[in-house]
Amino acid sequence: MFKRLAGGATATIAAAMLIGGSLFMAPAAAVAADQIDNSALSETGFRAHERTFGLVYTLPAAVNEQLARTIAGPLKQALLTEGLIAEAVTPNIPHVTVVHVHNADPATPDRMLAALPDLPPVLDVSLTRFYTTEAAKGAGQPWWLDLGVAKEGAGYEAMMAFDTTATAALTPLRDGPLPRVTGPVYAAMSDAGKDLVKTVGVSGVNVMKDGKEVRSHNPHTTLVYSMARFTPDLQAAMDKTASAFNQIIPAPIDTRFTTVSIVELGFAGNVTREIYRISLEDGSVLNVATGQTMPAAR
Repeated sequence: MFKRLAGGATATIAAAMLIGGSLFMAPAAAVAADQIDNSALSETGFRAHERTFGLVYTLPAAVNEQLARTIAGPLKQALLTEGLIAEAVTPNIPHVTVVHVHNADPATPDRMLAALPDLPPVLDVSLTRFYTTEAAKGAGQPWWLDLGVAKEGAGYEAMMAFDTTATAALTPLRDGPLPRVTGPVYAAMSDAGKDLVKTVGVSGVNVMKDGKEVRSHNPHTTLVYSMARFTPDLQAAMDKTASAFNQIIPAPIDTRFTTVSIVELGFAGNVTREIYRISLEDGSVLNVATGQTMPAAR
C-alpha cells in the first residue's frame, strides 16, 4: 500500500495490494510497455473506444450543490435550445482530471492503484471562469464547456506537481492513445501535442522533458461533453452560455480536494463510475462498489 504525503510526510509507491484474496504486485511500466499500439494515429477516423480509466479529483458535495442551484437549470435549457439532447442527459460525476489512460483490460484500475506515486497533501484551489474548448482547434469534435481552475496558490502548485508524477506512473498502463485524440483531432494538433500523444497517449498533460517539467495540463471540470460538430453558430451560442455563467458566478469557488479517485470514463472524458477513492489525508483506499476500506501502510 502507500503512505500519505499530507503535511510533508514521505510516502512509498503503491506496489502491492490484495485482489481476490491474493497478493498482486505489478510495476506499471512492466505491465504494458510492450502492449502499446500507436497505429491508430495514422488513421483518418477516431480509434474505437473500448474502456478508458482515469485518475481524477471528484468535486466536493458543497461545490456540486452550488452549481446545481445556480447554473444547472440554465445549462440544460441552453443545451435543449440548441438541440443537444445527448449532451443534456450524458451522465457525469463532476471532477478535475489528473490523467486518463485507455485500456480494455478490466484489471487496469487495480494496476493503476498499485502504481500510484506519492500522494499530494489536501489541495485548496479555486474554480473560476466558464469557457468552451475543442480537443484540437479546427477538428470540429469533440468539444467541451469547462469551469477552470485558478492557476495560482500552493494548492494549485501541489496539484500540478502530483499530476506530473502521476502521468509518468500511469500512462505506461495504456494500450494505445486515447481514442478522442486520434483521427481528425490528432491531425489538427501542433507538433508538441502530437509528440505527447505518441509518448504518453494523450495531449494536455504535465511531463518531464530533458530534466524539466513541461506543463501543458489545464486542470478544469467539464460541464458539457459533446461530439456534435462545433460549428461557428454553435460555438457562439455556447460561448454566450459560458459568458452568462460567469455573470451568475463571478467570484471564484473555493474548493478543497481531500481525495483522488480512480474512475471509468466515456469516450469524451465524462466519468461514468468511481472505482477507488483514495484519501489525501491518511492514504486509505475506499472500494466504492463494496464500501470496504483498505488502510494505508504507516
